[in-house]
Amino acid sequence: MTDYRSVEQQLSTTLGLQRRPVAVAFRPTAPAGVPRFTGTEPSGCSFWRVAMGGRAFYTVPADHHNCPIGSYTHNIALPPERAHELMAGLGYVRMEEVPGIPRVPEPPGVVIYAPLGDSPVDPDVVLVAGRPGRVMLLQEAALRAGIGAQTPLLGRPTCMALPAALAQGVMASTACIGNRVYTDLGDDELYVMIPGKDVARVAAEAQTIASANLKLAEYHRERRQALATS
Repeated sequence: MTDYRSVEQQLSTTLGLQRRPVAVAFRPTAPAGVPRFTGTEPSGCSFWRVAMGGRAFYTVPADHHNCPIGSYTHNIALPPERAHELMAGLGYVRMEEVPGIPRVPEPPGVVIYAPLGDSPVDPDVVLVAGRPGRVMLLQEAALRAGIGAQTPLLGRPTCMALPAALAQGVMASTACIGNRVYTDLGDDELYVMIPGKDVARVAAEAQTIASANLKLAEYHRERRQALATS
């Protein structure tokens, strides 16, 4: 398995991250030695916050039922007695938008969350939270690596960015108000989602891009000083 601890260190150092990148994996069964999440959370993206705090664990479908939209994007069926909540929850999203919302292709038996460096399995998606001026380097790294998505910026609901990245490649999300409340994401932060199979490559390319940006910043400062008249 990839040395994800080194990959996380590379990303954190290059981007100056204040939050740990989170590995998310959709699996039919729980891996050995990984604890099951106990307790309740209001949304699937709430588990991102728990993982950023340093915990590795897995959830079962019922753990996601408090968020009808998140259950939809994760291809998790709500129980019959709660199925009506999906329509109520989708009041935030117009019904005509629903067919275009990305979903995980197969219903997962479990969803595994962990800080990237502690991931017990190869992740399907790695999510990185940070300030635009830093995480833009991941977008540039993805372009350099030829794995950027054709629709590189998504809005609400935030959770659809996970299956979208699985299907299309590296992309950013501006997040939604629910996610920002549940994860404590700041108004000055957004997400970049990276397919797990590409995270080591993107981290390496980000170092190259960061070095190039340092040189370009000095170049553009000199040009501004020389050419700007106001």
